[in-house]
Amino acid sequence: MSTKTQVRKPGRKKPAALSGAICLLIVGGLFYYIGHVMGAANMLNTLMHTAHDLLLNTVFYLMAICVLTGALGKIFVEFGVVNLIEKILRPLMKPLFNLPGVASLGAIMTFLSDNPAIISLAADKRFSSYFKKFQFISLTNFGTAFGMGLLVLVFMIGQGYFWQPLVGFFGAFCGCIISTRIMQYFVLKQYPHFATEDAVALENDEDAKKDTDSHQSSFIRILNSLLDGGRTGVDVGLAIIPGVLIISTLVMILTFGPSGDTGEYTGGAYEGVALLPWLAGKINIVFEWLFGFKDPHLVAYPITALGAVGAALGLVPNFISQGWIDGNAIAVFTAIGMCWSGYLSTHTAMLDSLGYRELTHKAILAHTVGGIMAAVIAHMTMLLIGLLS
Repeated sequence: MSTKTQVRKPGRKKPAALSGAICLLIVGGLFYYIGHVMGAANMLNTLMHTAHDLLLNTVFYLMAICVLTGALGKIFVEFGVVNLIEKILRPLMKPLFNLPGVASLGAIMTFLSDNPAIISLAADKRFSSYFKKFQFISLTNFGTAFGMGLLVLVFMIGQGYFWQPLVGFFGAFCGCIISTRIMQYFVLKQYPHFATEDAVALENDEDAKKDTDSHQSSFIRILNSLLDGGRTGVDVGLAIIPGVLIISTLVMILTFGPSGDTGEYTGGAYEGVALLPWLAGKINIVFEWLFGFKDPHLVAYPITALGAVGAALGLVPNFISQGWIDGNAIAVFTAIGMCWSGYLSTHTAMLDSLGYRELTHKAILAHTVGGIMAAVIAHMTMLLIGLLS
């Protein structure tokens, strides 16, 4: 009996050794390729200079937006604007998303903050008691499609585009419907009994919270809301730093080419090997037909938005300076950035916290389709507007 347990122990090291070898091959191969094209010294200097410039000129700009939008969102919550909007949107929930009316509160909260806000709501038994299990699970897809929506809209408007981001918002809204409905279909196909089971049984516990803030003066409530919301914005701004610096730097070095002035590598910021545009150029007709991208470099944005929308936004100013962006691209970027909003980095944790980790791959598939359709709808809407104008 003891020999059986002893025989199994050495075998466990093989998968770890194999995965370690694969990791070394991929990372080593990637940096060998970049270093071979650019030169090792230029590669290291470009990585450092790009990350430094992104930190100073992009991250702090995004953090400022996060602070302002966080303060605004907290004001809306404190003085009942969120509840008012929730009552207005409630009639749309059942026919469009097949969700109870209170789900609109989740959309507003994630729009004002980030994807995980839907989880804090779902943890409230009074909120989750309105849902059947299949609806409750689809909240991951529903909430993600609106995550950081206000930040994305304000950022795009800050780049000098005004109505195009609203077209993108419409595309994200449609993508959310598609993603949520597909996820509900997947859940019901695997667990048909979830159609009738309640997400949670609401017990008769009296958690009636006293609204102590209501006894304070309006000035104090405004001041507290602004400071608390701004502090939340700082937390969000700090949280996006790794994504912007790591993902954006890597994507940029795979997107841009040598220095525009000399055509040679100097080790400056935003130089690269132009691998992604080369790959996208092989199938550029697909991106041009689906998204209306006029330049293959633009494919870097949706790729980055898979992991972090903040990092994807960090690409936009450089795209604008290169002259690669038009109004259609802004609309598509807004749609796919809002709808995806880094879902690959949040879906697993969100579904795990809801208690349905085994459905993560289905949620990711549903949201991938929803984000692509959001971008396509935004592009088609821009074409329709162009025909009518």
